[in-house]
Amino acid sequence: MSNKNLLAPVGHGLSVDEAETFAPVLKALADPVRLRLLSEIAAHPGGEACVCDISGPFDVSQPTISHHLKVLREAGLVTGERRATWVYYRVNTDVLQRLSGLLADLTVVVGEPRSCAVPQ
Repeated sequence: MSNKNLLAPVGHGLSVDEAETFAPVLKALADPVRLRLLSEIAAHPGGEACVCDISGPFDVSQPTISHHLKVLREAGLVTGERRATWVYYRVNTDVLQRLSGLLADLTVVVGEPRSCAVPQ
């Protein structure tokens, strides 16, 4: 995900580029295992966790955990750093803040009167 401002001006929907940028992030978060993995990483002190610390509470194989972490990395939600034998993951707070901004902008639009609504 690039560092450009991804939020549309008030009164406008997302552009094609913005939607294509956010879609992989939302898709990555839509999986319950990936959402839990992100939460486990964020819950660790400093927002960083070794893969060995977060894979225990899941009822899936280690290769499946690795696959889900790869999807989270590719979506830009986490970063990984190899230290000796283990990989340590950190939440990418910049991406989460931009996603939060998108969702906040969507809540502003919800409930506004429609421009084509017929007065009763």
